[in-house]
Amino acid sequence: MENSYRFFENKDCKYFPCHKGLADFNCLFCYCPMYRLEHCPGNPRYFEKNGRRIKDCAGCTFPHDPEHYDTIMQILREA
Repeated sequence: MENSYRFFENKDCKYFPCHKGLADFNCLFCYCPMYRLEHCPGNPRYFEKNGRRIKDCAGCTFPHDPEHYDTIMQILREA
């Protein structure tokens, strides 16, 4: 996929790829901008620790799929 304002892939990153299973891996949202949202379109796990609810996004690839750029931008506009 061509680099543009919608896509960036950093193959030189020591963590690349941080998730497996994507042909085109978008690093643009390296840190998920939807992490703070309780309801996001990804597939986070939640667990309790010391009486706190913790969001675990380690298994989520939603922000790294280039096809999800428009969805993420729409969610951020509405948040």
